[in-house]
Amino acid sequence: MTTLPPLTLVAPVLLLAVAAFGLRNSGRRPGHLPHLAEAAAFGGLVLAMCGAVQLWGNGPVTWGAGAEPAIFVFRLDALSVTMVGLVSFIGWIVTRYARSYLDGEAREGAFHTLMLVTLASVLVLVQSGSLWVLVLASLAIGQGLRRLLLFYADRPEARRAATKFAICWGAGDAALIAAAALLWGAYGTTEITALTAAATDARLPMGVQLSVGLLVLAAALKTALFPLHGWLTEVMEAPTPVSALLHAGMINAGGFILIRLADLIQATPTAMAALVMLGGFTALFGAVVMLTQSAVKTALAWSTVSQMGFLLLQCGLGLWPLALLHIVAHSLYKAHAFLASGNAIAHVAQLRKPGPVAVPGAGAVLRAFAAALVLYAGVAAGYAFLSGPKSPQALALGAILIFGVAYLIAQGLADSAPKALTLRTTIAAFGAAIAYFGFHLGAFALWGAHVPAPPVAGPLEWALITLAIMSFGVVAIAQALFPIWAHHPAAAGLRVHLANGLYLNAVLDRMIGGLRLPQRH
Repeated sequence: MTTLPPLTLVAPVLLLAVAAFGLRNSGRRPGHLPHLAEAAAFGGLVLAMCGAVQLWGNGPVTWGAGAEPAIFVFRLDALSVTMVGLVSFIGWIVTRYARSYLDGEAREGAFHTLMLVTLASVLVLVQSGSLWVLVLASLAIGQGLRRLLLFYADRPEARRAATKFAICWGAGDAALIAAAALLWGAYGTTEITALTAAATDARLPMGVQLSVGLLVLAAALKTALFPLHGWLTEVMEAPTPVSALLHAGMINAGGFILIRLADLIQATPTAMAALVMLGGFTALFGAVVMLTQSAVKTALAWSTVSQMGFLLLQCGLGLWPLALLHIVAHSLYKAHAFLASGNAIAHVAQLRKPGPVAVPGAGAVLRAFAAALVLYAGVAAGYAFLSGPKSPQALALGAILIFGVAYLIAQGLADSAPKALTLRTTIAAFGAAIAYFGFHLGAFALWGAHVPAPPVAGPLEWALITLAIMSFGVVAIAQALFPIWAHHPAAAGLRVHLANGLYLNAVLDRMIGGLRLPQRH
């Protein structure tokens, strides 16, 4: 274990130092605090770049504080540098946005202080080299985010959302603590590199397998997976910067925990199967419900539910580099989407009345999906010839992604569609297939050495792959055919139920007494 600490560890220290300055002025117009908060977040981004240089020059760094065996261990590698850069960049953008968005609020200073503390906690989590550091950082994130969600504490909806968040996130922390205790008892350490080495055993002890199950449970709770997803769709009562930071940053914590402990997770086939089934179902459920939402931010929230399910599906398939790429891409997109959501109404008002829509029939839909898969197979064969064969899991994920493009091809193949639309959608499918394998190669080149390779596909893996492809295929075809039967009374009733998320959130409200939260005076 090296004695030279990672330079990226200075980033959370910098944020906490500015937060301490903010404790003296938590009210309206807190002097230079908003500008200092923005500067500290930008400093974290600069330190992330310095950490990348340190990694390039010295290789991965594991640094521990305290007597051996050190409990507080931090890790600098390609995974942590990527996440520190991502968190710092989004944190800088959000704090810059909040500087004007919160200007003049009664608790403006308190907001910036809480934001800095929460960002610092996330930076510690993504650099954790031991489970105890990870646990402490997760606990701090939960406390900071709960207080941010209660920024407008006089609103009953905000208190209800904060209560549900605290229950789900706290339960995830409890599962994480139990997992860390079991692993400590089994191996005498919670250092992640040591646990990774221990995961190479042919058969993990029963206590370790139980701890892996608890890690999966913690990840599921922290990523708002079905059926405890409701709190994520109700955080709109908090200021927009909080929504952006939550949906673009904190919600990815569960996925990062799985990626950091990928060797342990992948050594337990049952855990991988649970991730595929639970993640895949959540992805489909969230995507379908999202299509029924009329409010911009609510639709974005359901999109996050779907994306988190897809993230865990990727983890369950053993495509760890692609899962990390998903975190990066989704975080950047969702931060922009929330911060720009205020312009959505203006953009809609500027749109002209649309013309006739090309509605594809059943034959056009089937031809579209067949054409998309043929194009995808051709591109996959080309990449296999140039760079070697791909794993079945990666090919299956690409097929799932190409289903979304097939929906566009179906519109291009409709009888009323112009030839230009048919050509454009076909080119889009071809480009999507090329882009997928291009990103695939890039992700594995950047992070593949730090995570295990996808498992060899056995009977269980093939069954899960088949189930995933069939499930996403059926839903994609149903979506493409929806204009044909959308006016049926049964479809109208189904839309109402889906728009309410099948009322699962109301069940959780009743369980916690959220429907009876009193008005604060």
